[in-house]
Amino acid sequence: MHSISGIVYLLLIACLMPYVFTIFAKMTGGFQSKNNDNPREFLANAKGIAARAHAIQQNSFESLPLFVASILMAEYMVIDQRTIMTLGVAYLFLRVIYAICYLANWSTLRSIVWLLSMACPVFLLILVIRLT
Repeated sequence: MHSISGIVYLLLIACLMPYVFTIFAKMTGGFQSKNNDNPREFLANAKGIAARAHAIQQNSFESLPLFVASILMAEYMVIDQRTIMTLGVAYLFLRVIYAICYLANWSTLRSIVWLLSMACPVFLLILVIRLT
């Protein structure tokens, strides 16, 4: 039997990561309490680095279901713990690199890193499929 605590940390970090970029987008975009009546409109109209941080937040939420499903399915199918943790940590690390590339406006590198980050949960699901 293996420890599930590492898996829980992976999921917690992945689930909280989009909110970090939401806060960053609001801070860099000049969000004030008066904007709280309609924060989505504020973020939709953000410019520059705030707009890019908002895009990171949106993309982080979009990739989250695949990541969560792959981690849970891999755990359920008893994929080797080291494999789950390696691919999970790689996903999180690549998502941070993706965010840096997005904030720096390095679009080609950002796309490459995005593809690598998405390969991590896809590979986990392929391992799960091979066990069925």
